[in-house]
Amino acid sequence: MKAKKAFAALLAAALLTVSSISVSAVDLNVPAKDVINVEKIDFNNPGFIRGMDVSSVISLENAGVTFKNESGEEHDIFSILAQNGVNYIRVRVWNDPFDSSGSGYGGGNNDLNTAKLIGKRAADNGMKLLVDLHYSDFWADPAKQKAPKAWADFSVAQKQSALYDYTLNSLNEIKVAGADIGMVQIGNETTTGIAGVSDFNDVYKLFSAGAKAVRDFDKNVLVALHFTNPEKTSTIKWFADYLSQKRVDYDVFATSYYPSWHGSLNNLTDVFNYVSGTYGKYTMVAETSYPFTLDDTDGHGNTISKWNNNTDENMLWDFSTQGQADEVRAVMNAVNNVNNGKGLGVFYWEGAWITVGDTTGKSGSAWTRQYNKNKALWESYGCGWASSYSAEYDPDDAGQYFGGSAVDNQAFFGADGKALPSLHVFKNVITGSMDIDVLPGDANGDGVVSIKDVTSVQRFLSEYEEPSDECRLAADVNRNCVLSINDVTAIQRYLAEYDIELL
Repeated sequence: MKAKKAFAALLAAALLTVSSISVSAVDLNVPAKDVINVEKIDFNNPGFIRGMDVSSVISLENAGVTFKNESGEEHDIFSILAQNGVNYIRVRVWNDPFDSSGSGYGGGNNDLNTAKLIGKRAADNGMKLLVDLHYSDFWADPAKQKAPKAWADFSVAQKQSALYDYTLNSLNEIKVAGADIGMVQIGNETTTGIAGVSDFNDVYKLFSAGAKAVRDFDKNVLVALHFTNPEKTSTIKWFADYLSQKRVDYDVFATSYYPSWHGSLNNLTDVFNYVSGTYGKYTMVAETSYPFTLDDTDGHGNTISKWNNNTDENMLWDFSTQGQADEVRAVMNAVNNVNNGKGLGVFYWEGAWITVGDTTGKSGSAWTRQYNKNKALWESYGCGWASSYSAEYDPDDAGQYFGGSAVDNQAFFGADGKALPSLHVFKNVITGSMDIDVLPGDANGDGVVSIKDVTSVQRFLSEYEEPSDECRLAADVNRNCVLSINDVTAIQRYLAEYDIELL
């Protein structure tokens, strides 16, 4: 046994200089009935972002929600996402989402401390972080771009200074907490302004202040600007032209894309081609989502339901796990089709915002009891889209219509927290879905896991040998879509009996 362990250690040291390579996107040992069909995308950008916004997850966990893999085993949600091919996490940040008594406005209570927790957990699972700074104390979107309470009486010049300081300080804190920041969003859906400024003779000054803070933080971090309504071609072109005329320093032109509101995917590619072709910018979908069902599970009405937003001409896919995967794949393909590899990626919005208590199948007093339990959790932990406490800041909207998740039917997890097969799409777009049953670790395909498999992985990594699809899948024992020294180590630990099983 000592010789066996010593050999494993020596071989691990010898392989440390070997580079990693991408591998197939298929989950190992998934029953055929759960395999979704996904056509491969030949990505023009090797670093194409397959991202997800999970900003509400800390509040959900605080309320008692747990997440499980597709086998029903409880795991850290960030581990589940990474193993299914998600490579980037997006988190929104509000300046001060609490009322004067310290009660949270809801929507995840996404302050800086929450972003630090999410960023650290993402990095621990090998995922980069997009920091989505709203420069507001609660939701910022085309309907409202309220200044933070502390900035309410500031002039534009004062907001410039405050925004710069807040951006730089926030990024430094998130980094120190352990996050791997790859991109920063200067405002959220800023089609009508930012931080309470709606005059576009001044808006660009705040964009520039935020961009300068990011550059001063780390010149390698991408600066993104985020708009909406790509279906309005002239509007998108105006923004791209405006940013150029005002000499705003940024890298990524992003827009939201929700099929019910934002036109065709062909049009999305066309407007992105204008931005990238004219100004050389990367383009990205910062938000998209699609229902796997039209049913509700928490007692709070959904954005898309049997009676709402479900019949638009661009709702082209079934309301099923396959349809959900099809929408994600189609949006990624539309972005990938942008000329010259300038399609940077896609983020799915709030893919884990599930119910805190399932109301499915309940009626009468049983439904009411469950709803009241849910309501108490939404209020206590901020895990609904808004709490009643938000009335202090947003009395006309959130303060009147507060409640639970409006997108629980668009998550990649069921009401029980179990991952849906549609989550596979983030891996399966790499090579397409294939129903292949393999033995994890059996890299040479001889039916057993042995030291020969370690040698085979070494040959794959050194490009001395090209593996078959089956061998490539078996070698990716940690199921993260990348064949690397980590897979070698996992096999070695198994052979040396440090670990009793491989994934």
